[in-house]
Amino acid sequence: MLSRKAVQMATSTANTRAFSSATSNLSKLRIGYIPEHFSTPLAFAQQHFSLSADLIPVPTGTGDLTKRLKTSDESQRLDVAIGLTEGFVADLGKSRAAAQEPGYGLVGTYVESPLRWAISTGKEREDVRSVEDLNGKRAGVSRIGSGSYVMAYVLADQQKWLSAKTEPFTIVPSGAFAALRQAVRSEPTKADFFMWEHFTTKAYWDNGELKRIGEIYTPWPSWMIAAREPTDPALQDLAEKLNAGVQYYMDNEEEAVKHITGTMEYSEADAREWMKTVEFTQDVRGVDPGVVDKTVGILKKAGVLGEKAGSGADLVAIKRAERAREE
Repeated sequence: MLSRKAVQMATSTANTRAFSSATSNLSKLRIGYIPEHFSTPLAFAQQHFSLSADLIPVPTGTGDLTKRLKTSDESQRLDVAIGLTEGFVADLGKSRAAAQEPGYGLVGTYVESPLRWAISTGKEREDVRSVEDLNGKRAGVSRIGSGSYVMAYVLADQQKWLSAKTEPFTIVPSGAFAALRQAVRSEPTKADFFMWEHFTTKAYWDNGELKRIGEIYTPWPSWMIAAREPTDPALQDLAEKLNAGVQYYMDNEEEAVKHITGTMEYSEADAREWMKTVEFTQDVRGVDPGVVDKTVGILKKAGVLGEKAGSGADLVAIKRAERAREE
């Protein structure tokens, strides 16, 4: 039986081959991330391991990350983005179906555990009491193609609301998290519900702004890493520093809690509870095409992608090397 340390070393050695080993004249990456608790290892990579990068918060979510990976506007450009699996796969699949250059590729896996999406509405909304009330309603999303958009259709598929004749929801793009909260509360209301990560939303159930009406888990690992130039030598340095940031996060729970509560709107109790549920990847290098195949299959079933979306082998720029396994 291989020890955990041996497995980690074997994984690191195998996956390093997928990245360029050049270390001189590295470019300073512009890394887009969603400013939530999941960003803690990335912050530690910069604070404790000298990750040379500009960290760009993008609170509007994965749909905006994909847009900024592809833009020619230098003021908005991202070299790397850490975002939700479903948002990246949906965008790449649509690009392939349209025979367009995607503008970026999947190069790494950040979080292995699924994402817990909360379904919420305004606290005073008497017209929305349960998931069953959502069929045909107005779904607030951060933007078209975002994780909140994609998961609305996954929910509709699970609830068997998809129909060739009618849409399950009226989609209402609303912007960042604060705008989504406002959309279900303003008079007149702009949306009837929205979906966002559970622990990020919980503070607003607790303060009486929102109420929880349900939840749904992603049926895939929740966060991936995408890069504009998958062969950029700077990605190797990013992978090494981010791996170190993940390990530091795992070894320093109190500092992680302090970072989460001190820089974001989470209570200590919620931060600790979330930390029990999340599993960060110990080696971020590469993506398993089988995981992407599963995601594509579910997104096709949910009506997000069509038959020409491609497979995991088509959408993954750097494949995860075969991992050593404990016997």
